[in-house]
Amino acid sequence: MSNQDNRPVILTGDRPTGQLHLGHFVGSLRSRVGLQDSHHQHLLLADAQALTDNADNFEKVRRNIIEVATDYLAVGIDPTKTTICVQSCLPALNELTMLYLNFVTVSRLERNPTIKSEIQMRGFERDIPAGFLCYPVAQAADITAFKATVVPVGEDQIPMIEQTNEIVRRLNRQVGRELLPECKALLSNVGRLPGFDGKAKMSKSLGNTIVLDASDKDIKKAVNAMYTDPNHLRIEDPGQVEGNVVFTYLDAFDPNKEELEELKAHYRRGGLGDGVVKKRLEGILKELIGPIRERRMELQKDPDYIMDVLKTGTDKCRDITQATLDEVKNALGVFHF
Repeated sequence: MSNQDNRPVILTGDRPTGQLHLGHFVGSLRSRVGLQDSHHQHLLLADAQALTDNADNFEKVRRNIIEVATDYLAVGIDPTKTTICVQSCLPALNELTMLYLNFVTVSRLERNPTIKSEIQMRGFERDIPAGFLCYPVAQAADITAFKATVVPVGEDQIPMIEQTNEIVRRLNRQVGRELLPECKALLSNVGRLPGFDGKAKMSKSLGNTIVLDASDKDIKKAVNAMYTDPNHLRIEDPGQVEGNVVFTYLDAFDPNKEELEELKAHYRRGGLGDGVVKKRLEGILKELIGPIRERRMELQKDPDYIMDVLKTGTDKCRDITQATLDEVKNALGVFHF
């Protein structure tokens, strides 16, 4: 076996509920481009999971499969290095989910901090769609079907990784051997990017995102709308960097860290206007997004190519996930012909 074949397996992906934005880019997309050279990387378009709270809008999810796949390719994901697949087209995942539901209790699912938080955020109370409550189990099926040992997540998703590993340990004890590997969370070096309006989360539904094909005009408008230090009323006044959205974005995207630190020091002692800082950020974002926008426009001219990437990747992943399902069934003694 070659060294390349010994690379760790990584599973990551997105719910296709909208076009990807700078929050996705800084949180995961940028690192995925680098990881595809050092890992066997699979990108899962989690459309089945998206339906757990979008069941009233199947078309929205279907449409955004293509949009998100186009974003992947536009930022530099190479389909010859990274396999891109569609979750709902991998039937083995559904069977694994059903099997794993026997290794977890309802009370354990309800105690999952991520689930508890999202139930509260969506106002479900006790009227929780069963698919939503059980999606940690479906996520465990996704991860283990690929035998992934590395899963990039935000800190809020760590409980999902813990629950996956609980299921793996219970299954392994049941069959008396290490059938499936446990996985580790790979945390981003950059925290969650806030919306440009200063709200904690960048969200398309809140209208505070900068999408990956934003026009120069849209970038300028978003940057000009960013909150800074409300007490920085005059240029000569000392300003606060912490909590200042413009500096949060500069921390995430400015490649010249030395100059940025000097800029922060200048802003803190006074004599630096918000307009100058915003102009710097605007230029950086235009330089970043411009090439992505151009590649995206070219990709949109060839929809057959995008569909071929999805089909090729999904066909490959169907074989991988089915092989894992067969191993699990055999180990558990599930009857099959």
